[in-house]
Amino acid sequence: MNYVTNDRVAVMGAAGAVGSNIVQSLLATGAANRIAMFDPFGPGLEGAAAEIHHCGFPDAEVTWTTDVAEALTGAAYVLSSGGAPRREGMTREDLLRGNAEIAAQLGRDIASNAPDAKLVVIVFNPADVTGLVTLVHSGLPASRVSTLAGLDSTRLQTRLAEHFGVPQSRVTGCRTYGGHGQEMALFKGETRIDGVLLNDVIAGATVNDVGLDADGWQGIRQDVLDGGSRIIKLRGRSSFQSPGHQTAMMVHAAAGGSTFEWPCGAYLTGEPYSHVMMAMPAELGPDGVSWSMPRGDADEQAELDAAYAHLQALRDETIDMGIIPSIDEWSSVNPNLA
Repeated sequence: MNYVTNDRVAVMGAAGAVGSNIVQSLLATGAANRIAMFDPFGPGLEGAAAEIHHCGFPDAEVTWTTDVAEALTGAAYVLSSGGAPRREGMTREDLLRGNAEIAAQLGRDIASNAPDAKLVVIVFNPADVTGLVTLVHSGLPASRVSTLAGLDSTRLQTRLAEHFGVPQSRVTGCRTYGGHGQEMALFKGETRIDGVLLNDVIAGATVNDVGLDADGWQGIRQDVLDGGSRIIKLRGRSSFQSPGHQTAMMVHAAAGGSTFEWPCGAYLTGEPYSHVMMAMPAELGPDGVSWSMPRGDADEQAELDAAYAHLQALRDETIDMGIIPSIDEWSSVNPNLA
């Protein structure tokens, strides 16, 4: 079997449901075959690795270790779901301190053991902050560190397909930017259902003899905001199949395979947003993540501004905790952020 890359991929938190699904998706999609699975929980990790081996993927070279340096050394790609999961009733922000501390140590471990990594993808919540913390401590260029930010867009695509009774592939241009949480911004200007612009539908057009008024759109919007919480209520645990697959597809794209069509977490500098990581229109390739500013109407722009303000507050709270230094000192930790 031909894989997009034979470079080493380190999957952190690989004993967990998200991490083990990342490994399986890397192999099943043909993204990568040389995978180092890491988790501090040895028995669970051994069991997860055994399951992967039992799949019988051709040409797979999958190892497992509880030694973080062993996992990271020589890794071109580092994918981490190694934070605490969100439980029912919790927000992503409830996980801030503990997972930010995990992200800081991960960044330091990358700096020591994988300083030439081509791409780091942070999956564990609150991802916008844990991704930023990892970047600061990793020493890597900003384009080399990203976060999984596509799930909100695929959740929007799913919900619209359900509403109009069309195959999900017939809903295109779904994009959410900003934060991964209640402060996300839904940009609907390019969204089409079976070729019909969503804005035209909200204005009175129909698809499949189904309409959608402004109130209905607000209901769908709320469903997307609550998408992760709904999975927890239905399954008794947070999402793992969808983040596993999307993360693997980010590697697929970064290694030169298929195009990754969804937003990615990007470190922003300049105006009007700076010194945060948040979901933006992005391209993934050999040079990592390149991003651009989205264009939306006044309401969508206001949502993005609110998301930015929220992420600023979380960033500043993390600084106050002492997990990352003040912004003017970031370059002393990571010269690439000068």
